[in-house]
Amino acid sequence: MVIFFYIALSFTVFCVITLLAAPFLLRPSVQARRVLDVVTSDRPDKRTISGKEAARDRLLALARSFRARLGLSEDEKLRQRFICAGLKGGSQLDLYFTARFIGPVAGIIGGTFIHTNTAFWCLALAAIGYLLPDIWLTRAVNRRKKKIQRGIPDAIDLLVICVEAGLGLDQALLRIGQEIALSYPELNEEFNQINLEQRAGKPRLDAWQSMADRTNLEEFNALVTMLQQTDRFGTPIVRALARYSEEIRTARRQRAEEAAAKTKVKILFPLVFFIFPCLFIVLLAPAFLTLSTTFGH
Repeated sequence: MVIFFYIALSFTVFCVITLLAAPFLLRPSVQARRVLDVVTSDRPDKRTISGKEAARDRLLALARSFRARLGLSEDEKLRQRFICAGLKGGSQLDLYFTARFIGPVAGIIGGTFIHTNTAFWCLALAAIGYLLPDIWLTRAVNRRKKKIQRGIPDAIDLLVICVEAGLGLDQALLRIGQEIALSYPELNEEFNQINLEQRAGKPRLDAWQSMADRTNLEEFNALVTMLQQTDRFGTPIVRALARYSEEIRTARRQRAEEAAAKTKVKILFPLVFFIFPCLFIVLLAPAFLTLSTTFGH
């Protein structure tokens, strides 16, 4: 078991030396430095950056360069998952790859402190450290999708009311975003994104299709299909939206009924393992104590 400790220690020393030597080995070329000299401003930076932020930026820069060296910088599927989770910042992807790199190393180091089955614990903790960022990202995506899905029926009802009142579809989206900003901020963010894309010159249906691709929800896919058919065949959009609103309400009612039906099965396990033993103790314990006292005398 001692050999695993020395292997982990050697690997840790190698990682530390690599991180220290990375700024010298991965420094920019002459052309890159020339471009940096052109775009660099001579104005003094008056911002106050704490040591924690500076260390984080330095670590993210190292992770970004290391990720570029490995050819992991262009993963569109992973980028789409981050967008679906509402994480649109450039540093989020770097943090993700940094966590997936540091997690197994920390798992191997932590496994060496367990003296029984050291090899198993090193592999298990390394696998857990590698999978934890992906599990967190999956939970973030599902959480945001549920929040958006919860607000779609109310948003469609407000959209029908606004269009019937005489507003256009774009103005109705802005108005709905103002109304649901507090209750459904994620949905408001998506509607604002549609408005910004249309202002930039993107066609309306393409902007709605982009929202459906970002959220990856069946409700928005059906809504985009309905809008495309309405635009193609000239159907009144108010009637189509009213019909779609009824379908969304029915689907939400069916999901609620399904969840209520599942509770009968889910409550069986806590009822058997937690509630029934307590009832048996409360009801039978006094009788058992009385019988034991009587037979004892």
